[in-house]
Amino acid sequence: MTIARRKATHARHFAEAPQKTDADGTKHWITRAANFVTVVSEAAEGAVLARTDQADEYMVFVVTGSAVIEAGKDRGAAGAETLSIVPPGPSRITMRQPGLVVRVLTNKASDLVAAAGNAATYADGAPEVAPIVPWPDPVGGFKLRTYKLADVVSPDPGPLKMRLFRSTNLMINIFEPWTKRREPSRLSPHSHDDFEQMSLGLKGAFRHHLRYPWGADMSTWMEDEHATYEASPSILVIPAGLVHTTQDLGEGITWLVDIFGPPRRDFSSKPGFVLNEADYPMPQAAAAA
Repeated sequence: MTIARRKATHARHFAEAPQKTDADGTKHWITRAANFVTVVSEAAEGAVLARTDQADEYMVFVVTGSAVIEAGKDRGAAGAETLSIVPPGPSRITMRQPGLVVRVLTNKASDLVAAAGNAATYADGAPEVAPIVPWPDPVGGFKLRTYKLADVVSPDPGPLKMRLFRSTNLMINIFEPWTKRREPSRLSPHSHDDFEQMSLGLKGAFRHHLRYPWGADMSTWMEDEHATYEASPSILVIPAGLVHTTQDLGEGITWLVDIFGPPRRDFSSKPGFVLNEADYPMPQAAAAA
């Protein structure tokens, strides 16, 4: 049994000050895990979100509003509910309309990692988490790729309706928005031995149930948590070894996104389950297993 080595991070963006505010009023909430960092931005019209020398691929999810993304010689439009994978090197996201933008980058984005609201939680480097080892290069090489969620259908036969995308270094699961609440008798408590999960609430309220398994040393035991997030956006970072499950609350639409780094092999091994698997091959050994 894996014992959680650190506490979960609770980042209630809806109630907390951003880590950074730009001159144009754009607000950035920055939260890290061991291997990656997520920036949730309430971006003004005309705002520019730039990376001058990004070492590896990163993901951009335009939730609301619209943007133009430039990366090297590539240029593409990204409307609301569009996921883009941006290649290494310099890139710019320019907002044509104000909106909510989520960027996910690996821990090679050291400036953002250092600016995270929970940076101190990972001061020891999180040795219990397996590091990112990049998967094979994408088919046709590194370039800007854009996926409109309206154009894809979840292959998930279950009620949660997962929509998975991967890059060489990250994986994102943008669930279909939920209109019915999850049944309390059908929750799925589980843990991950050597990787972390970040759960991003985009709409609605959530209650995250967390259990810290006990080891032999009683002095290290931690109490269970039943953390309620009354609104969105919000982020929960789930450490390796922590038993967790989530309920959505209230009326109306709830919308959740799960983020992982590196890509999960269990999800990737299901043919057709990752919606952009044709663009991003698995490692040969994993594909043959």
